[in-house]
Amino acid sequence: MLEKIPAPTSKEDLRVLVIDNQGLVHDVVASALHAIGIKHVVSAFNAFHAIRLCEEKRFDFVLLAFNVSHDKDGFHLFEELKHLNHINDTTTVIFLSAETSPELVNCIVELQPDDFWVKPLTPSSIESRLNYLLQIRYKLHKMLHCMKVGDYSTAMYYAERQLKDMSLSDYHPRIRRLIGECLLQLRDYETSENYYRELLQTMDHAWVHIGLARSLLRQDELEEAQLLVEDLLLRPDTRFLTYDLLAQYFIEKEQFELAYEQMKQASKLAPRNIERNKRLWDLARLNHDKVGQLSAVQNMAKFAKNSIHDSPELSLNVIRSTIDLATSLGAGEGDRYIQRAQNDLEEISQQKGVQTQLGDQIDVIKARMLCLRNQKKSAEEIMNASSVHTTGQSMEDNLDKMKAFHELGMREQCISILEKLKTQIEGDTFSSQVVDEYLKQESIERTEIQFTTKELKNMATVHYKENRLQPAYNNLRQALTISPKDKQIALSLMKVLLQLHSTQPLNDEQLEVVTLAARMLTNEKLSSSQAEKRDQYIDKLGLEVEAPQDKEALGVLGHPTP
Repeated sequence: MLEKIPAPTSKEDLRVLVIDNQGLVHDVVASALHAIGIKHVVSAFNAFHAIRLCEEKRFDFVLLAFNVSHDKDGFHLFEELKHLNHINDTTTVIFLSAETSPELVNCIVELQPDDFWVKPLTPSSIESRLNYLLQIRYKLHKMLHCMKVGDYSTAMYYAERQLKDMSLSDYHPRIRRLIGECLLQLRDYETSENYYRELLQTMDHAWVHIGLARSLLRQDELEEAQLLVEDLLLRPDTRFLTYDLLAQYFIEKEQFELAYEQMKQASKLAPRNIERNKRLWDLARLNHDKVGQLSAVQNMAKFAKNSIHDSPELSLNVIRSTIDLATSLGAGEGDRYIQRAQNDLEEISQQKGVQTQLGDQIDVIKARMLCLRNQKKSAEEIMNASSVHTTGQSMEDNLDKMKAFHELGMREQCISILEKLKTQIEGDTFSSQVVDEYLKQESIERTEIQFTTKELKNMATVHYKENRLQPAYNNLRQALTISPKDKQIALSLMKVLLQLHSTQPLNDEQLEVVTLAARMLTNEKLSSSQAEKRDQYIDKLGLEVEAPQDKEALGVLGHPTP
């Protein structure tokens, strides 16, 4: 027996909110809506006013300009209204914009509004589109309600009935799309595969191709999936969605390096999504890409400006990533990043209330900078007063504190925080896959290695100059564990092992380490002098290193191309 579903709101009782900074738009829209019998039309000229209006009453239709005001764009305002539950699945959302760049369209498509109107608007187009959307709202009410509550089987029942209604023919593609989403949600992947194949006989929409690709990947039908995704990456309308799909696929397969590459491409095509930049940040950390880590969190701060995501904590994360990068660099370049972090910290500290709210986190950052400047005694004084308790603090706060303890050699406190962090991320699907893996990695590295990359490189240099080759090798091996993409460390390690090899054969562990270093250097882009050194070391050590992977031969899924 089907659930009793509440009736939709009548036209006379509908409430419409128009959010735009241009008075002419409000006049044209209000006049057109009044002409079709919608009387409750409210105008907001900026984001602040829009939020205040939504706090007072609920709106059935929200017309939202992408460029709302100088302090907040439509993307951020939409996110905030959703976050505050002023917009939900029963709200009809229409985006307004005079701009139609691919980047903007990607961002808007991601928000999944009910319609997208290009300015300038005309009364006739407004009336026709609104009448159509009203018809959709009434006729699809039951189906959309079931989707909202997660009753996918019943949603499909109503959807299949609506496909017989020819007055909804223009909307049939969206109904068919919802049926495909229901099948995927129900995990009936074989049926969804056949469903999308049938649709492709008559439809060439991006979502049909993506749905088929998702169905194939869920069934590990890699040969066909690879051919399909390679074609989709060439299409402008499917490229962005395909990168996103591949990133999630590789995350689920725990192929995090490949997931990172796909996520970077998706973020370039739709850079405003804060959640995607957060995932990019997590993947950069997991893949030891400190430059990429800083870039991702800087983008988060940039696009979060004046949104619900904007906060002093986000600015602190930029500083933390700057310090993480500085720990892996030499004196000259590292000092420049430390100074940048110092300047940013002073700017944040001057903001009203920040010192009171984030004083403990700021102290930890100060300790890390003092440590990098070899002022360890002062850093220790700060951290000795810091608690190892993690309750009430974010994961980033606790990660930073863990790093500060590690960099000062306070091993017991470092490991204590790491253990508590593992329970902090439980319940988040993405974190359980990516951040949990990152914490495992950190646990191994912070437990076994008691120095930073920068310290290890300096120690190796001293040992090498004094002809203490084994200690130099040990330092470089640990440094490469922490920074496995550092080409200079890998070359230095090969150089040291070549000298050790001249006196005695390398043991199994040394052969494994040098082979991994050589393989990394073979797959990375090097300068001509670096490539020459690499080849000399490989030849003199007698190493057998696989040639760089032919990505075209393997395909984007790492599966041989048929």
